[in-house]
Amino acid sequence: MANETKGVFTLQDVRDRVLVSTWIGWYEVPANYTSTNHAWMAIGGGTAVDRLIFPVDTAKAVARGPLTVIRYYLGAHGNTTDAWYSASGTVDRIIFLTDTATAVVRGPRSLVAEGSVAHGNTTDTWFGGGRSATYFTTIDRIIFSSDTATAVAKGPLTVSRYYPAAHGSTTDAWFGGGNIPGLVSSVDRSIFASDTATAVVKGPLTASNYSGGMHGNNTDAWYGLGYRLFYPSGVTTTNRIIFASDTAAAVVKGPLAQTRYFTTAGGNTTDAWWFGGSVGGPSSSLIDRLIFATDTATGTARSTLTVGQSSGVCN
Repeated sequence: MANETKGVFTLQDVRDRVLVSTWIGWYEVPANYTSTNHAWMAIGGGTAVDRLIFPVDTAKAVARGPLTVIRYYLGAHGNTTDAWYSASGTVDRIIFLTDTATAVVRGPRSLVAEGSVAHGNTTDTWFGGGRSATYFTTIDRIIFSSDTATAVAKGPLTVSRYYPAAHGSTTDAWFGGGNIPGLVSSVDRSIFASDTATAVVKGPLTASNYSGGMHGNNTDAWYGLGYRLFYPSGVTTTNRIIFASDTAAAVVKGPLAQTRYFTTAGGNTTDAWWFGGSVGGPSSSLIDRLIFATDTATGTARSTLTVGQSSGVCN
């Protein structure tokens, strides 16, 4: 990444910033992990963590945390007791029972990467994609029971992906969209039981997209929001991937209540919530909810985060 204090930018920095139509705070991409009733949302470009309680999702999220250091381009996953957040090669763990305490350093990753995303099961999590001096196809696996060890490289993905979205079932993870560079619509599936093999191409999404969020249940995943060319404020569209027929193109569902990109998604088995994001420059604190059973309806605006979080102005 460029040294912003001296105003020096690589050609790739310029390309990315033109792509998202903003030159300030573009790296404040959020990440979250959700349990059955709660979501823990960590801001990129800061250490703050917010918690949303799903049964009262019209109430404002509450500040928890913090992370150990300021982190950018976050990815996250966890189990029923803890969540692991990764950025730039390091890993923090949040313990849900003591979530007002500072997170604990774990890890590290097998490589230094920003813009990775993650999915897993109750024992392990797989972080895929990302970017440093180059774009990565690498998938790292963190074993929760030995999370002080360096993550193990698995995979790879079929193409390098910078800020795709990820979700899956208890046996597989789907990584969709991303910037390679150049936006893509393809979806890769990684099978946990054979995670040393190259991921398999599935999908695609209905349009090339990156920096959206994806969540679902054990049978389907919904990819929502994100950036597309010629949509400077992002999109409202959601796509549904049906795992049982994942070679077919995703189906358009939604839309959500507000156009955004550089957002993140999480939820439970019945609903998905999209957190924060950028609306053509300014950051948003909005939280949208999509109900899976009525996913052709427009998503509804619910609560807000404690501050606007994502790729708009710095917080």
